[in-house]
Amino acid sequence: MSTKKEVEDYSQNEVNMRGRVSGTSIEKVLPSGDKVVEFRIIIARADRSGVDTLDVGAWNARSRRTALSLKEQEWIEITGSVHRRFWQGPTGVASRWQVEASTISRF
Repeated sequence: MSTKKEVEDYSQNEVNMRGRVSGTSIEKVLPSGDKVVEFRIIIARADRSGVDTLDVGAWNARSRRTALSLKEQEWIEITGSVHRRFWQGPTGVASRWQVEASTISRF
């Protein structure tokens, strides 16, 4: 019999958001050989005036293709999850939060 109590994990990392594309998407090839298409989405704040601009990364082939065809100010819906990305910069380790898009849809 184990005396260790198991802890349940109720974590959930799911994102569903709609907004406008802020500019041109950029395709990058990472040192690992992985490809990502990055862009930003503008989302209005619900509880006060103003907007938030969020970084989005399209990592799978389908979402990369869609991301490369997006136009500035186009309305889109994204499903995915939030991740913190780390890399080695000129001054040391750097990081940022990014929405990893599983799907990107126009409407």
